[in-house]
Amino acid sequence: MESFFSFLEKRVDDCSSLLCVGLDPHISDLKEPTAASTLDFCLTLVKQTAPYAAAFKPNAAFFEVFGPEGWAALKQVIEAIDAESKRLGSLIPVVLDAKRGDISSTAEAYASSAFDSLGAHCITLSPYLGKDSIDPFIQNSEKGVFLLCKTSNPGSGDLQDISLADGDLLYEHVAKLAQTWNTKNNIGLVVGATHVDAMKRVRAAAPNLWFLAPGVGAQGGELESAMKAGLRKDGKGMLIPISRGISRAANPAKAAGEIRDEILNIRREMNRR
Repeated sequence: MESFFSFLEKRVDDCSSLLCVGLDPHISDLKEPTAASTLDFCLTLVKQTAPYAAAFKPNAAFFEVFGPEGWAALKQVIEAIDAESKRLGSLIPVVLDAKRGDISSTAEAYASSAFDSLGAHCITLSPYLGKDSIDPFIQNSEKGVFLLCKTSNPGSGDLQDISLADGDLLYEHVAKLAQTWNTKNNIGLVVGATHVDAMKRVRAAAPNLWFLAPGVGAQGGELESAMKAGLRKDGKGMLIPISRGISRAANPAKAAGEIRDEILNIRREMNRR
């Protein structure tokens, strides 16, 4: 049976990349503070970086700020990624960074919005309402989720590092739950590259799951350390989102290619050891 992560692994093989290009159209980066300028910004990035992208990750907040016009722009961006996929002959998954989380009936509406209305392939979710809040998003094995586990922000430890009675930290418990819930190969974890020791612990708790590992670059995460902590034994299992390091480069295509090659070189060096 096809699943979200089988699609992702095929794309990783097709483009020899673990790079996830973040589409975060900060207003300060736009020509004008409008939905139209947001669309132009993202379409340019998609066109320039698609050959190097294992996935794209549009952040919903930067579109929602413009209301209905922003939502329409987000849909057009996802359609443009689909067009690039067809041009390249390889499906490039879209991970909608929306961090949803609500009771099951509301979750059904969020899932329909992300997957049916927008056409995203995957979404980020908060797991803290329990499995019934996740279920509407994972019924179709071809649609995936990344559950917030150990996030990249400095304040993540306020809750995620709480010690439990069995000795696990809360984020380790989330990782173990996700591993048991992943019966359709469509559940992964968000694990920040800014917390290398935590990433090692999450990888031990969930040896088979894919990680979405934000934080490299602008947030201070170091690429090689994160990859050593987070990659599976097969050299996969980790998507590395980069946004500003690409979008603010003089030549985004060149920047994406160089980051993709740096990731490849680190993987090769790791395989030699």
